[in-house]
Amino acid sequence: MISAGSIGMPLHFGKVPRFLSDRMGNMGEAIIESIVDNYGKSEVLTRMSDPNWFQAFGAVTGMHWNSSGVTAVLLGALKRRLNPKSHELGLYLLGGKGKAAYGTEKKLGKIAEEHNLPGKELAKSSRMTRRIDNNAVQDGFDLYQQYFLVSDEGEWTAISQGMNKGTRRARRYHWHSPTVRSFGEAPHTGIMGIENQKVLNLVDPQADKLRTNMVELTKEKPSEIVKAVREGDLPNRHDVRKEDINMPRLASVLDLAYNRGVENFEELVDLHNVGPRTLKALAIASEVIHGDATRFDDPARFSFAVGGKDGRPHPIDTKSFDETVEMLQNSVDKSKLGDKDKSSALRKLHNMAVTGETKGTPIEFLQDLIDSEWNHAESNGGKTFMGGVVKGVTRKLMDTQNSLLYGKSNDK
Repeated sequence: MISAGSIGMPLHFGKVPRFLSDRMGNMGEAIIESIVDNYGKSEVLTRMSDPNWFQAFGAVTGMHWNSSGVTAVLLGALKRRLNPKSHELGLYLLGGKGKAAYGTEKKLGKIAEEHNLPGKELAKSSRMTRRIDNNAVQDGFDLYQQYFLVSDEGEWTAISQGMNKGTRRARRYHWHSPTVRSFGEAPHTGIMGIENQKVLNLVDPQADKLRTNMVELTKEKPSEIVKAVREGDLPNRHDVRKEDINMPRLASVLDLAYNRGVENFEELVDLHNVGPRTLKALAIASEVIHGDATRFDDPARFSFAVGGKDGRPHPIDTKSFDETVEMLQNSVDKSKLGDKDKSSALRKLHNMAVTGETKGTPIEFLQDLIDSEWNHAESNGGKTFMGGVVKGVTRKLMDTQNSLLYGKSNDK
């Protein structure tokens, strides 16, 4: 059965500025490459098909934690960066808004021809997921964008989004072809041929099950598919609250970053001179890369990596953002050359954070953390979609967002 999930999100105002969209692309590219390097391209498709993981992915790259805009901004930035590396990564990101989405089938045909894939079936899967999302699943949500991520082995993930202007809500749908994996399982390796070389031959009798499953979506009744869709919903408000976050997990990351637990581990020697905010961002980003599927039910927590475009939970810290991207990309580049030390250090950092979660439920600290980060942003060039933070002004403006967009009931 095709794996599917959906998530509902509010619409936000404020165009994503260039300083942020460029950084989101850089961070997103480094994370995707790191996942491919550590777990394989199939794992990217599995994670991208998980609505909660994708929202956490957007939050760790600086988008607002519950924003629907993350779909177009992050995937648009990734499309520009990943496709030039498609032959290296084995992944193609197609589609977008409007006409870009409807050009997907033609491009799939070219990819299929190049890699000996069943082009008609792939095109049909893209078309059917779009039709189901627009006609069978959505209730008042008009589809306005679809992305289709496909590997050179024929595995795919479809992400589409619709909007309801009356309720100011968006709904995003994720589909995954039947080669679905759980996080942490061995990545898909294709069909093994003579002398243990990887080959791809979907017309081979051994690939019959894969061929059958790939067209399964096109044969099933939409009503049956709808029953299998996993649903989630994010609230109509901007601020981050205690109930949005797994507090022991966030506390463990802060303990690592500010109490310098990394100093006790020789494996993390490259991280010893990293500032606490960059270390915090690295630890949270490493969870997006190495965390298992149970860890992404609270995407708001991941917004504490570098901040959010709307100043929630705090403004973007560009210094730690850039340092984090540099270290992530450096670990990928070195790993490609055979030096796995930095890549292993990031995995170790995540494991340390997980171990620290056993210390128990922390005392109340969320508001103190947010206040501290805002104070830092006001004194050190923090940014929101409005530009540089102005002390005493930007935060007050951001505090009006809930009531302006969603009414006073969402202020409580």
